[in-house]
Amino acid sequence: MSYFDYIIVGAGSAGCVLANRLSADPDIRVCLLEAGGSNRSPLLHVPAGWAATFNNPRFDWSFETEPEPALDGRRIYWPRGKSLGGSSAINGMIYVRGVPMDFAAWEQAGARGWSWEEVLPYYKKAERQQIHDDDMHGTDGPLHVQDVRDKRPMDAVFIGAMNEAGIPRNPDFNGVDQAGCGYYQFTQNNGRRWSTASAYLTPARSRTNLTILTHAHTQRVLFAGKRACGVEISRRGKQQAIHGQHVILSSGAIASPQLLEVSGVGDAQRLSQLGIDVVHHAPDVGEHLQDHLFCKVVYGTKPEHSINREVQGLNLIPAALKWFFLRQGPLTTGSAPVGAFCHTKQGLEAPDVQIHFASGGTLYNNAGKIQAMQEPAVTAVVNQSRPESRGSIHINSADISEAPSIIANYLSSPLDQDTLLKGMRILLNIFAQSGMQPYLNDRLAPGLDVDVSSDEDLMAYIRREATTVYHPTSTCSIGKVVDENLQVLGLEGLSVIDASVMPYVVSGNTNAATIMLAEKGADQLLAARG
Repeated sequence: MSYFDYIIVGAGSAGCVLANRLSADPDIRVCLLEAGGSNRSPLLHVPAGWAATFNNPRFDWSFETEPEPALDGRRIYWPRGKSLGGSSAINGMIYVRGVPMDFAAWEQAGARGWSWEEVLPYYKKAERQQIHDDDMHGTDGPLHVQDVRDKRPMDAVFIGAMNEAGIPRNPDFNGVDQAGCGYYQFTQNNGRRWSTASAYLTPARSRTNLTILTHAHTQRVLFAGKRACGVEISRRGKQQAIHGQHVILSSGAIASPQLLEVSGVGDAQRLSQLGIDVVHHAPDVGEHLQDHLFCKVVYGTKPEHSINREVQGLNLIPAALKWFFLRQGPLTTGSAPVGAFCHTKQGLEAPDVQIHFASGGTLYNNAGKIQAMQEPAVTAVVNQSRPESRGSIHINSADISEAPSIIANYLSSPLDQDTLLKGMRILLNIFAQSGMQPYLNDRLAPGLDVDVSSDEDLMAYIRREATTVYHPTSTCSIGKVVDENLQVLGLEGLSVIDASVMPYVVSGNTNAATIMLAEKGADQLLAARG
């Protein structure tokens, strides 16, 4: 196989961006490796198909945490994308950038050059914005960002209830101020999911200097001394080496630290105990894990106020036809069309909780796996924006096919407990507003057996029901594992460019920030070539 200038491991939210930007120069040879398959399945293009991809071995790695002490010892299900587009092919498509204070914190953590003023141009570079044409947005990037196409009556009712509860309307969560309530925007194009595979990879696939290999599971990074010189992959039952000048890990917050450790980069004692030859002692690999944790409120409604029956049974047929021919209807809906960013107390520089609302009933089992409800209902969830709790991801063996140990340590911080409790009170207060009452039946979650006026009872409910928002980050953080140019400290020819390098998780859904990281990371790599 040819020698490449760049080998990118992982064709997800970051990897597809990098493949496009680096291969735009016809003299640069790029190899993109994806352990999963193609993105041809309709489930990866119909926006509402995201729920059907979860726990599907064709599209989802289906990780689980270790038993979480503060969540009643539950293992929490963590979906991660397994196809071209990665998690951008199965996520809820909500486009949120974060707030300036997030990036000020990044800089303080050692991420020089990553201030809000320095990352905003890369958000704009990526973005093809549907309605917001101002200094905060881009309109000619590859990533379509569009308004909700199927606005349900209950969406407007919930926004009205949030206004009633004192949360002001915000027409743009990615504008000057994040605080307030309104409609989210989605990474969609004319009613189709617009993953990074669609946005970045499809336009570049015909380039002769770009090689894309699916079903190529990277086993380890190859080194010549302290320089990465390629990777070893398993593809169609055969092992082979691919050599190149620079290796980029874009496998996400779980697989990137896992791959570093099996390749000999990590805590020397841990690796030696597993029989792995140490290439470089890097004790922070896999540490500092962060994630958003949410808890839900579900109310029953009359059938006409819920989307549930429109997308179940025989009713799914007209919904599917409406999407196929018109790109309209309930199947154009992402995870949550409506939301808010709120303060739980005065004096905060930015909102510290986020709300998602959907006019459909969704329950989760104890592991957090989605269970569709038969009865009509609506669901709202709240999560803390900037958790203090820290976890870790580490390998248990030298075998890359064995899932690593994920310890999120949710709610290990008293601040996180207090913030999520206050967030739940905000959510319950919204449902208590007069504008909601004509549309609601019984409260289903928390059930009527839970005394929601009691902090103790409500926290007990949180511990047995809270689950992930699917936003793991920070396991290869800038300033600890990689430098400000996203190159692994102490090594040559090796970068990590994905959500794992965030020093702190951003205040909101993480996909937009991951794409921004890849846009800026590509420019840094090209600048280093001279």
